[in-house]
Amino acid sequence: MLKSELNTRNKEENKEYTSEHRNNSKLKFKVRFDYKGKPRPARFFFGGKKTEIVAQDFRDQQVALWRNVPLQGLLVENMDLGEIYSVYDEEIDEELAFAPLELVVSADSLEDLLRFIVRDEFRRIEILEPASILLTNREVERLLFKINEHMQNRLLYRIREINR
Repeated sequence: MLKSELNTRNKEENKEYTSEHRNNSKLKFKVRFDYKGKPRPARFFFGGKKTEIVAQDFRDQQVALWRNVPLQGLLVENMDLGEIYSVYDEEIDEELAFAPLELVVSADSLEDLLRFIVRDEFRRIEILEPASILLTNREVERLLFKINEHMQNRLLYRIREINR
């Protein structure tokens, strides 16, 4: 095959892909977060909170944010609050509680998923729609760039927290 034949074939395939991609632009996924509760010691004989209550309070704050703060390109369709569970952490010699939350979200692009998966509370993601995703080279490059950008921002944020 000649190079010109290859180039025309790729252009035709890309035209087909972009027209299909525009028709099926919504992405639907289910994501799970587990919000951690660390015990707060009592101050002056009162004010201490159990790990379960801290985890539940943190999850309730996040649920309120997901419900009330609109995000461009994202629509939270459903929220499922799971049962709070406890785990003993041998490394820090404490019992930690986790309050799970599952969200069903519609997104305009694959890049919108990043704000979910780069969080500390992220545990699992399941893509519900579409059944398959085809990405062009440029889309993969843009996705990798966004991942790098998010990770750099998180790293800078953590460095600033440590230096405080």
